[in-house]
Amino acid sequence: MSSASRAGRFAGGELTFGVVGLGYVGLPLAVEIGRSGSRVLGFDLDESVVCGINAGRSHVRDVDNGRVSALRRAGRLEASVGTARLTECDVICLCVPTPLSKTRDPDISHILAAGRAVGAALRPGQLVVLESTTYPGTTRDVLLPLVSARGLEVGRDFFLCFSPERVDPGNAVWRTENTPKVIGGITQTCLNAGLDAYGRFIERMVPVSSPEVAELVKLLENTFRAVNIALVNEIAQIADRLGVNVWEVVDAAATKPFGFMKFTPGPGLGGHCIPVDPHYLSWKMRSLDYQARLIELAAEINAEMPHFVVEKVRSALNMARRAVNGSRILILGVAYKPDVDDVRESPALEIIRELEEDGAEVVFHDPHVPVIQWEGRRRHGVEFTEDALEAADAVVLVTDHSALDLERIHRCARILVDSRNATSRVHIGGGKAPGRGWIVKGGEPPGPRRSGSPASGRVGRGDGG
Repeated sequence: MSSASRAGRFAGGELTFGVVGLGYVGLPLAVEIGRSGSRVLGFDLDESVVCGINAGRSHVRDVDNGRVSALRRAGRLEASVGTARLTECDVICLCVPTPLSKTRDPDISHILAAGRAVGAALRPGQLVVLESTTYPGTTRDVLLPLVSARGLEVGRDFFLCFSPERVDPGNAVWRTENTPKVIGGITQTCLNAGLDAYGRFIERMVPVSSPEVAELVKLLENTFRAVNIALVNEIAQIADRLGVNVWEVVDAAATKPFGFMKFTPGPGLGGHCIPVDPHYLSWKMRSLDYQARLIELAAEINAEMPHFVVEKVRSALNMARRAVNGSRILILGVAYKPDVDDVRESPALEIIRELEEDGAEVVFHDPHVPVIQWEGRRRHGVEFTEDALEAADAVVLVTDHSALDLERIHRCARILVDSRNATSRVHIGGGKAPGRGWIVKGGEPPGPRRSGSPASGRVGRGDGG
């Protein structure tokens, strides 16, 4: 069979898709493929994940149980431990994690393991698509040698593409099927195969000239956000020293109808992409004797924000004539963003760590995360009650979940540090609560530092604007 004939079969007829890695990317992808009418085999090393899916249960918040159970009943979704059944698949989608090592270097061990498994099972006519975020060159230089180890020729015997995931957990508007999907193939025939296969369940495909372009597209998307978040976080620290409310500044700037995109400050970056992906690019550039200065500086600024929030807690407690050591501090929200249950890279964890190192007794409440497994400890959250709020020496709002009662938080907290400016939406006595910046209750009124006065040893003073 010619390469064109093999590639053309993805445009019509029945296909079996394999999805390796059934996490926040893989399971939504598998469900969408199944909903389009194709059969899906999912592969994961976590036996509890596999058993749950086969029982019709979803472990990913954005995928409800009803969709999984419906596909199971229809015989279009099945999960298995390991990758022994890869030979049954016409298309193999690799959705494995790509975290950072302890030294903040790329960890592509999961791609390597998946690539070896695919290479051992590869048969003529299969399409392999890598979706995991990685540095430019991974698909061609790392994955291709692994999957072609048995002598099959790419573009003729099998097809290889890179198509980066664009998952935004908690987003009810842009989901797998309606988010435009970038894809690049090792050869034009590979690209055509990828476009045909994914075009079955994705509304709009965006072809690019190579896997390297597609790999860099993903890194640009998330680096763009990381750099702009760093800019507004630095403006937040500047505004704090000037005694200006940074959120008022941002809201006013956002009224400009051109040349400005609104980003808001916060306690730091979190999640699977933005804190991680730019490091893949800067690491790759170091290997090419180039320093990605702006990217690395942005990472430093964003990494400072949990400490900035902790300094606000220290400042507020100091003004109440209390030490951090021995204080009971309630953290509200440990997920990295509102209305999700994902704590990966969450700034809340760094805030907790630093406060505990200072001797504080730290407890947390998160309506989506009742328990966190962190640093070898299993920690249970406390109930969200007025007693819990009033018992805390300080309350720190880290993640503004929609389920949190902001009015109750504002009313009951003795000291309130609001890292999201969420409580500025609270109405008190028929009027809106004043937007006082980071320290909402328990701080001094905002005001600029006097000219020529020595800088305080702590970050900010009073409300910080």
